[in-house]
Order: sequence, then C-alpha cells, then structure tokens
Amino acid sequence: MSMGVTRRAALAGVAGASLAACGIGRAAAKSYGPGVTDSEIKLGTTSPYSGPASGFGVYGQAQSAYFQMLNEQGGVNGRKINLISLDNAYNPPKALEQTRKLVESDNVLAIAGFLGTAPNTSVQKYLNGKKVPSLFLTSGAERFNDPKEYPWIVPLYPTYVAQGSIFARYILDQKPGAKIAVIYLNDDLGKDFLHGLKIGLGDKAKSMIVREVSHELTDPSIDSQIIDLKGAGADTLMQFTTPKFAAQGIRKVHDLGWKPLHILASIASGIGATLVPAGVERSKGIITARWEKLPTDPATLNDPDVVAYAAFVKKHMPSLNIEDNTAVPGYINAFMIAHVLRRCDDDLTRENVLKQATSLKDVAPPMLLPGITLSNSPQDYLAFHGMQLGQFDGTRWVSIGDVIRISAAR
Repeated sequence: MSMGVTRRAALAGVAGASLAACGIGRAAAKSYGPGVTDSEIKLGTTSPYSGPASGFGVYGQAQSAYFQMLNEQGGVNGRKINLISLDNAYNPPKALEQTRKLVESDNVLAIAGFLGTAPNTSVQKYLNGKKVPSLFLTSGAERFNDPKEYPWIVPLYPTYVAQGSIFARYILDQKPGAKIAVIYLNDDLGKDFLHGLKIGLGDKAKSMIVREVSHELTDPSIDSQIIDLKGAGADTLMQFTTPKFAAQGIRKVHDLGWKPLHILASIASGIGATLVPAGVERSKGIITARWEKLPTDPATLNDPDVVAYAAFVKKHMPSLNIEDNTAVPGYINAFMIAHVLRRCDDDLTRENVLKQATSLKDVAPPMLLPGITLSNSPQDYLAFHGMQLGQFDGTRWVSIGDVIRISAAR
C-alpha cells in the first residue's frame, strides 16, 4: 500500500512538473518589447497636422482611424492598438523632437511609419540607433532602402528613382525627340525623381533635358519657374513636386497656352488634392504612375476593396473628401502594420517586429491595383515590384499598358 501511495505521489509529482513546465513554456512564449501588454500594443507616429504641408495630415488621420476600426473589431490577436499620433508640421526638427518623445517618454514599441521624405530623413539615424522599427514609411526616397546601414528603417512604396526611370522609358518610346523641362522640389524627393529620369534617359539625358529648376516647400508660388521652363522651348514638362505646387503648375501651363506632354510625380497625382484644385479641364491628358485603386473611379466603384474603403471613410473619417487619395496610403500603411503584428503572435519584441516586416511574401493589401503584391527580404526592403502608367481623361485615370515591373535603381 505504501508503495502504491509512493507511486501515485511520484506520478503526481511528474505530472505536476510536466504541467509546471508547460506553464513555464507558455509564459516564455510571450515575449514583449516596450509598450506591449496582454491587452495593448502601443505605437507612435507623427503627421503634418499643421504647417505648409498640412494637407497631408489626412494620412495620419487614416492611420488612427484604421486602428480605431480594428480595435472595434477586437484588435490584433486580442490586443488593442494604442496609436499616439503627434503633429510634426512637416518640419524635420519637430519630427525628430516628437519622435524622441514617443520613444523615450511614451515608450512605444515601434513607429507607424509616417509620410514625407524630409521628416523621415530627420529621424532615420535616431530610430536606427535606438533600434526602434519605423514600419512602412511613405516616401520613395532611395535612402530608406538601406538594410545594411539602416536595418530598422522599413520603407514600403516604389522609389522615386524607379518612377523617374519609368517616365523616361515612356518618353523615349512615345516622344524620342522630346525637349524636356523639369521642375522639382529641392529635397530628396525631387532630386530622386530627377535622378531616375536621367538614369532612364541614359546618354540622351544631357541633350533631351533643356532646363531644370527647383523650388522650396515654403515658396508661395512656382509661376515664375513655369514661365522660365516654357521659355526654354520645352515640349515636355515633368513636375516632381507636391500637390499644391503641381496644381499651380497645371493652372499656369494652361494660362500660358502651353501644351507640353505633361507628367506628374505620383505623389501629386491625387484627383481631389491636385487635379480638382487645378481644374479637371486643365488637367486632361496628364500622365502619372500609379499602383492604388481610386475610391471615386467609376470603373471600380463596385470593387470589394473600394466598397470597404468607402464604408471605412463614411464611418471613421466622415469629414474626409473621399476624392483626397492621401488617406489611401495611410490606410494601407495601417493594414500592413496590423499584418505584421498578427504574424508576431505573442513574440512582440522589436526584433521580431522587424523580422516579420522584412520577410513579406506576396501580401495583397487592399486598394492596390490587380497584379501588384508586396514582397521583401532582409537583404532588400523594396516591397513594391510593379506600377502602372495612367492618363487623366477629365474624370479618371485611365491605365496605359500593363503593370510595369520595377526594381531598385541607383
């Protein structure tokens, strides 16, 4: 009998040890970085809610609204997303100051990548040094796809260099004798577009580009630059700038009676943000590169992605003019961050967030054109590998040709 008791006690001890080990194993499986609990994941971001680029503030609003929607649906793996979104006024020093606050005072797990080349440049070195992931920032500057030097900075969108190169290929094919004038924003955005254009034109760049002028984000107008470019005898105009200035350029080109082949940077191609303020009649025939569905395009109004996006805007961003496509990349950014956090499961460390964000494989976020999916690797963070040219017909962007494969071009 004593042997039976002893045996049962021993078995109970083994079982208890096994259960304890299982419990320890389950506890160990939960690995949290800063800002994470069993019920919350704290993220941070900044956005230009004031200042000369405040029109881009809807990007940050879309991020916040998406996570609000997600939280109402139960969050990510049972955790609510607490996104702290601060104003950076599109001012690099302020972006850095606010980002420091998010990391050092608010103790966020990661930065929900924000919009803009200049503000992202200002925080790139800081976040990388602190080993804080900047997830899927919205800028096409080549400098952000640098896994070797800046492994914690994860871009998402097609590079400006690649876009400039695609525009060059189109010109060489459609108008090989073009006399090209370029106006570009005097920062990495404008310079990268111009660099890509020259890469695409190759040896012909020097002879085909007859004039190039820059402008500052704080300039009140670019009318004088447009007059200068027309005076150079150009028959092709490239605008590598932001919506406000692109709209000014379109209006001035029309007022001058100038009828160049007119190409806009993708960042300035929003119908609501650029073409409507410029005048849709004045904007007919303009060409751009695109990869996102348009929420107001008659051809896709019944598309499931567009229907879902319209419902999202109606409920969570009721004051947004749905023609303002600036909210779309913010919506996609938040979707992709949520995708990464789901993949992390209970290993919500900064290291695992980075790992999951840089090992995407054929992810299809909502609102992308058919045939475009996202893949990257720890060696190359470039996630977009396709875009399509489009031409504005006075109502919508009409696709030109098939999806064009792209790669990083330096």
